[in-house]
Amino acid sequence: MSESGTRLPGVQDPALDELYPIREVARLTGINPVTLRAWERRYGLVQPTRTESGHRLYSLADIEEVRSILGWIERGVAVSKVGKILARTQQTEAPPPSARDEQGEWQQWQERVRQCVREFAEPKLDQVYGQVFSSYPLAVAFEQVLMPVWQELLVHQGHFGQASEWIFLDTFLRARTLQRLRLTADQGQDSRVVLVAIPDQCRELELQVTGLLLGGPQVDVQLLGLGEPLEELSLVCEKLAPQALVLFSNRPPVPALIRQLKRLNNALSCPLLLAGELSETVQESLQSPEIVCLGSDGRLMQRRLQQYLAGHLDS
Repeated sequence: MSESGTRLPGVQDPALDELYPIREVARLTGINPVTLRAWERRYGLVQPTRTESGHRLYSLADIEEVRSILGWIERGVAVSKVGKILARTQQTEAPPPSARDEQGEWQQWQERVRQCVREFAEPKLDQVYGQVFSSYPLAVAFEQVLMPVWQELLVHQGHFGQASEWIFLDTFLRARTLQRLRLTADQGQDSRVVLVAIPDQCRELELQVTGLLLGGPQVDVQLLGLGEPLEELSLVCEKLAPQALVLFSNRPPVPALIRQLKRLNNALSCPLLLAGELSETVQESLQSPEIVCLGSDGRLMQRRLQQYLAGHLDS
């Protein structure tokens, strides 16, 4: 039995030793039991195991799902919409059995990063950072190791010292990511795109990482600063003459934004593309085949962008 796992009356199966009662899940996640029960009953989210006497028991996967739900809510997604997003993510990202060992390795690397952050040990973190990138491709390093820890620390800042831990990791990653962006700039790529965040809908590190994931040997990505007004992007693109403008957001769309995107698309002299979680949820609302959605998975985003640019330039 794990240190925090609990066996409740009526549970006979030793396989259930790693299940946690609702009070322990509430302590670990900061979500009170009333809310957890409401998510289950109203929205079908987080379906725990039940004992013979009806007690709820949550697995580690259930706890991670709770944290994922909380992360989406923190980004502005209504809890009633989270289920569809999680289902789509699980369909596209559920690993085959052969990938389970790899996931375990990612979790070990995540814990090494957490330990460095807890100690505020920058030299040690720098060493782990280098080892991660020597072990995995760029997209895997960011999406499976570094950004999950960053997101976890961002969401969970309820205890003394946790805000400082997130600031420490955020500052470290922004500096290293900016170095990588500068190294990849102006290397004679065939195409150039401009990447900009929709105002107030992402943090600087998220935009920087997206720039790295979108770029490559064929594509040079130029980032614009946070807070760039949408209504002025047509002027900026007229001056820079990129092959495409990519708008990034990790928030769900609102009606006013949909109208803004359509107006911007009409004013631009280059194609408009969307990246990030916004592009996963906006297609039905846009009803505009001219605005291309790249998704939020790093490797898919890059592939879709390259394919789009190749077809656009050929035409």
